[in-house]
Amino acid sequence: MKKRIGCLHAHYTNIKYIENAFSKYDIEWLHFVDPGLMHRVSSDETFNNSDAQKRVKEQVEWIAECKVDAILITCTNYIAFLNEEHPSLPMPIIKIDEPYIEQICQSQQPQMILFTNPATVEGTIDRLNTHAEKYGAVDFEVIIIDHAFELIMQGLREKYNQEIMNFLYQFNNEERPLSVAQLSMAEAAMSYELKTGKMVLNPLHALVDYMIDRLELRSLSVE
Repeated sequence: MKKRIGCLHAHYTNIKYIENAFSKYDIEWLHFVDPGLMHRVSSDETFNNSDAQKRVKEQVEWIAECKVDAILITCTNYIAFLNEEHPSLPMPIIKIDEPYIEQICQSQQPQMILFTNPATVEGTIDRLNTHAEKYGAVDFEVIIIDHAFELIMQGLREKYNQEIMNFLYQFNNEERPLSVAQLSMAEAAMSYELKTGKMVLNPLHALVDYMIDRLELRSLSVE
């Protein structure tokens, strides 16, 4: 039986990544996109964290009323706000960074985590550190690719991907595991893998494996 999954995004570009990743499964996607929340958080001094928490909670409850089987949140900042105001709902709420963070924590090696959007770093790393407590110390270095995120916000996806790939090429001889922390970076990371054979963990790979098991998607394969 087809699954209906509601997705909450901070930017419309994430829709393509999600639908392509699950294209071989019989899923009906309902996408809800609200870039305004993060704009208010970053630019309106009168709009505080409690306002943002209330807004995300309302969004998630609205999606739940659309009779979905699960809710997927693809923005790490939305996830951080929701943690403070988590609604009690009958369907699972899947946070895109949870399976990714779990894979990072399972690695015993020092590793490098790349971002393009500085605004997502604090929330992601706070959640990573909290999750890592059950594993002991997790050794990682955070690196921000400067001036790249503005490209994707301008709709310049190809230039954005190329900027990330050019940055990754600097680490061809790096022995530490590499990962990209944002969904928007997954396409470039996968292209880099194909061209170099060097693995780069990304939230999309981890998410697909997690959702296949969590939502029992194998029986919905259309291949």
